[in-house]
Amino acid sequence: MFIHVVSPGESLFGIASSYGVTVSSIMQVNELPSPSQIVPGLALVIPSVVLFHIVRPGESLWSIAQMYAISADELAAANSIDSGAYIYPGDVLRIPQKVRPVIEVNAYIYMLGQQAAPIVRDAGRYLTYLSPFAYLIREDGNLQPIEDVPAIQAAISVGAVPMMSITNFTSTARGENLASVVLNSPQIIESLLNNIVRIMRQKGYRGLNIDFENVLPADRVAYNNFLETAVSRLHREGYFVSTALAPKISTEQAGLLYEAHDYEAHGRIADFVVLMTYEWGWRGGPPQAISPINEMRRVLDYAVTLIPKNKILLGFQIYARDWLVPHMRGQEAETFSNQEAVRRAIRYGAVIQFDPVSQSPFFRYVDEQGRGHEVWFEDARSAQAKFDLVKEYDLRGISYWALGYPFPQNWALLDDNFIITKL
Repeated sequence: MFIHVVSPGESLFGIASSYGVTVSSIMQVNELPSPSQIVPGLALVIPSVVLFHIVRPGESLWSIAQMYAISADELAAANSIDSGAYIYPGDVLRIPQKVRPVIEVNAYIYMLGQQAAPIVRDAGRYLTYLSPFAYLIREDGNLQPIEDVPAIQAAISVGAVPMMSITNFTSTARGENLASVVLNSPQIIESLLNNIVRIMRQKGYRGLNIDFENVLPADRVAYNNFLETAVSRLHREGYFVSTALAPKISTEQAGLLYEAHDYEAHGRIADFVVLMTYEWGWRGGPPQAISPINEMRRVLDYAVTLIPKNKILLGFQIYARDWLVPHMRGQEAETFSNQEAVRRAIRYGAVIQFDPVSQSPFFRYVDEQGRGHEVWFEDARSAQAKFDLVKEYDLRGISYWALGYPFPQNWALLDDNFIITKL
């Protein structure tokens, strides 16, 4: 597949003709509402089975290679020519097929109950794991129930392994004191693990994801000890264990979110980890990219020094945010799908821009009440940049936060870039 960015004056018909594909095929893979509704800056995934390219006037090896997401050296080698060789209009070049790495893919989902089933069935073919979010731990070692059975059944039906998720926080409570009570009591830990195993057996979970956040710095060792105990117990029962880690860039990084997350210990103890490399553009903060590639790279540069690469799932979000501007403290951004972001850009005639540092698209518009808005979202370019990061660092795979926000370009490109492990 290829990525085409719409220029001013372009039509979908003209774009389709230039790639030798149909308008309907582009509309289908991008889930466009109408062939007339495109705006400058919109990134389109172009489906193709092209094996050869006929050189057009003005094209070079470099520009053709860019079009097919390969290097000029790869294109030259496939055609037994030097990378600096001249090419001429009418020349026929063979396009080498990409080698797809094998990875694992996890996705969390917090839209539970019956509404989860069609969402999971739709995305499940691209998933290794499905993680309903989440069982909240209690001070006595019990777990607050969730309506996860429809999601689990849907996951199993499409070959995705259900992974139980437990946490200590909610949208209104950070959970640091709750975690402290549990982590410092061997009796409560034993009760908690008994309850986890009981639920896993009852519901068909195959593994556990531990997402304890805002753990007190003083409880760092207690958290590590809990992980050792949990992994030992669950391995004996035949289950795997993963953890979710805050996006740290150094061992000395201060802050409640970071200090108790010991990258070396998690990398040594857990079967794999999920790096929560998202939420820089959080709903209560100022407008910015939610999963900026430059910040994700800083986290990875630190993480791979302490955690084996084959244990790392790179996290990124698959939703968009719309902030009122100028941003006022206390205002919260609206969260919705990337498809809705595109619809808003079209509705308000906004030109979509692309920030080269964060590798993320954004646009601004003025609504009917005269209020300014700034929207940051994900598109084919930003998704591809993250896939390239997974390849560059040779990681275990990807973890999505969270299902329920349509993003068809992501799934098409994921399938084009990787072979996804099914356990």
